[in-house]
Amino acid sequence: MGNNKSCPGQECSSRFLPAEQAEVNRLFDALSSEKLGSSASPRSFSLQALKDHVGDALPPEMVTRLFEGMRRVDGSGKVKGPSERVSQEQFTASMSHLLKGTAEEKSLVILNMISASGGPVKARDVHKFTEDLVGSVVHVLSYRRQLRGWSQKPPPGSPSRVQVLAAQLCSEMRLQGGGKLLGPQWLDRDCDQAVLEDWVFRAHHVATFLSLVIHQGFLLLRSSLKLATLVPERQVDPQREFASVLDVLSVIYVNSHLPQERRLSWRLLFATELHGNSFAQLCGRIAHGGPCLVLLEDSDGHVFGGFASCSWEVKPQFQGDDRCFLFSVSPRMAVYTCTGYNDHYMYLNQGQQTIPNGLGMGGQHGYFGLWIDVDFGKGHSKAKPTCTTYGSPQLSAQEDFQFQKMEVWAVGEAPKAESVRKTRSILDIDPEARALLEASGRGRHSEGLREVPDEP
Repeated sequence: MGNNKSCPGQECSSRFLPAEQAEVNRLFDALSSEKLGSSASPRSFSLQALKDHVGDALPPEMVTRLFEGMRRVDGSGKVKGPSERVSQEQFTASMSHLLKGTAEEKSLVILNMISASGGPVKARDVHKFTEDLVGSVVHVLSYRRQLRGWSQKPPPGSPSRVQVLAAQLCSEMRLQGGGKLLGPQWLDRDCDQAVLEDWVFRAHHVATFLSLVIHQGFLLLRSSLKLATLVPERQVDPQREFASVLDVLSVIYVNSHLPQERRLSWRLLFATELHGNSFAQLCGRIAHGGPCLVLLEDSDGHVFGGFASCSWEVKPQFQGDDRCFLFSVSPRMAVYTCTGYNDHYMYLNQGQQTIPNGLGMGGQHGYFGLWIDVDFGKGHSKAKPTCTTYGSPQLSAQEDFQFQKMEVWAVGEAPKAESVRKTRSILDIDPEARALLEASGRGRHSEGLREVPDEP
């Protein structure tokens, strides 16, 4: 497989299919087309040639890092004495390692991208590399117009999501001696290739982001990039646009934890900015709407929410399954999956006299991991020490919080009963609310004027 003549190290070229190797060769030909003093010199390219080719598609510091990583690697994957140019063997090997290689091979190139010596680096250097990588993802998606409807930046006043996501990725690193990179006290610890290899294996976003930067930045092998599952399409009524509390990085992070079949599109069901501060509106718009993400921003700027794995139903029982999870976006990114302790995944109720009315996920009545009260605009996130259902800490800044911004996004294809759901009123959904209306002596004005749709 591959064009063996193009790479003396057969191992590095064999990972590419013939058509892929031909595309890699064409890119190298374009990069190495600059004139050299001696026609006998082996073909190679300089940092300036790479910068000229990439242009503004990537930040200059990331282009330099990629060049440094390539010029120190040979075809067998070993560290090579640094040169001022990148040979065809080095280029093919680097692309093979970064796009198709093992965690060990990827970690070798990353180490060379961070360190001039190829030896151990400090954790703070890895952290800076990670910020550069995450920032490059946003940059290249924006430059190539591949944001798919999402904002490049978080709302004003929010912390940098580049720094937040970089901190999350670095928190997955296991330092020598077993420590985790969770604070400034760890930044001076050494990280060798073994630490980086384990990190690349644990934090799969690192390899994914490197691939994206190469595919979109170099315009290389883009057909193999599954961008649609990385960045879901944002579906909002174009006549009713609004500023989401999410940006493209937080969407990428949360989307990566959804079931594979739910990652292609997010469709807005409810937003306080568009639909008002009404619990009845919330119930009417999300009930029977399929799997969805509920998220809100509290008055202190914390952004968090939960994934409901199946349609919400207004009823006094818990619902859902163990695919549900809670998550945080700001001030830190994290996902909290089911512990198996209980099955209190989802809860949605209103109009009851003896049990809570509101939307909840995890925990128990009066002590939810995430709770939105029927008195809309109020909620709580209780976890001492953690939520029993999801193992999550307190998600909000205050245990009892207030909020003004809430969004609900249906994920994946709309359920088959979507057209039916749109014709159902809250009185169809909630028999308790219907009974209360009738007990007050008031009838339903639509009674006899329309057919009540069958249950989906």
